Amino acid sequence: MNSDLQTLYQEIILDHNKNPRNFRVMADATQTLEGFNPLCGDRYTIFLKMRGDVVMDITFQGSGCAISKASASVMSTIVKGKRKEEVLDWFMKFRELVTGKLDAHNREEELGKLAAFAGVSEFPARVKCASLAWHTLKGALELSTATVSTE
Repeated sequence: MNSDLQTLYQEIILDHNKNPRNFRVMADATQTLEGFNPLCGDRYTIFLKMRGDVVMDITFQGSGCAISKASASVMSTIVKGKRKEEVLDWFMKFRELVTGKLDAHNREEELGKLAAFAGVSEFPARVKCASLAWHTLKGALELSTATVSTE
């Protein structure tokens, strides 16, 4: 990855951490689920407003490291308006990306801002930080009521 692209990716993560999108409680959510990473203490609640199988709105609230907050923020912008099946496809893509199973090289257009998280695979302890919101979203879509844990 060239240094200009790496700098852009760092800027995306820093921007979404400092100015997270959709960072608020949603009072009229149809599904709510909490996620917790006991390794580092990251804790987020995902709020969904579903209409049928479409994510009409998504917000999140909580606290965590820059990677986890930026990941939740970017996730919320990507999945809004998508059907459950599409969201689960994005979940799989993201999981493969951060675990190093999906090569982001030459796939930046397809991945969009998610490509910023490609470097996470080089830091195994950070994979759980980046994945927390995504696993919590998946649990909410599956109507789980148990707190999602990365352990």
